[in-house]
Amino acid sequence: MQEWWSALSMTLRVLYCIAVPSTLLLLLQMLLTIVGGGHDGGVDISDTSGIDMPDTMDFDIDADTDVPDTIDGGNPADFGNLRLLTLQTLVTFLAVFGWVSIICISSGMPNLGGIAIGTACGLAMMFLVAKIVQASRKLVENGVLNLKNAIGETATVYLTIPPKNAGSGKITMRLQGRFGEFDAVNAGQTALPTGAQVIVTDVENDMLVVEQNG
Repeated sequence: MQEWWSALSMTLRVLYCIAVPSTLLLLLQMLLTIVGGGHDGGVDISDTSGIDMPDTMDFDIDADTDVPDTIDGGNPADFGNLRLLTLQTLVTFLAVFGWVSIICISSGMPNLGGIAIGTACGLAMMFLVAKIVQASRKLVENGVLNLKNAIGETATVYLTIPPKNAGSGKITMRLQGRFGEFDAVNAGQTALPTGAQVIVTDVENDMLVVEQNG
């Protein structure tokens, strides 16, 4: 081992010192992602998956969640949401850069040529990983319940809703493909009893505003 190391050029030694630790760190990131230890935090050791997985959702939603506009990467403006500089992308770049450069130089290519190819491959892989993370974030964001999507939908009163400005009750309805229970207030002056059919007209103070349907 020592003889092999001594026979290497200084350039290859530096590249091995880059490639080996970054590869080990990349494997560690993958392991943390598999066991659920990855949480996004920018340039941080915990930024392994680049995905913020929401906690287990309770369908009794008490707050209005505004979901950002979807990002598909097809619009040039979407690149402003592309996170290239995270620990995951940087480690990916170093690992790919290191090993590709080592392979090129070891095959007889000039040092600068090998490093240039390694840099290009590392940047390409770095961009690819960032795009995968961006797409994953989109999938997660699209799964978050947004109360505003309930406007115009019908629901059933679960707990009596008193007249306007007299308190709140609860309704049950299907929202974004999921059946749930939601807090609601009355837009009219007549109490809405359990079982009444209502329609959602607005969202105010983190509650659905409903009125008698028909």
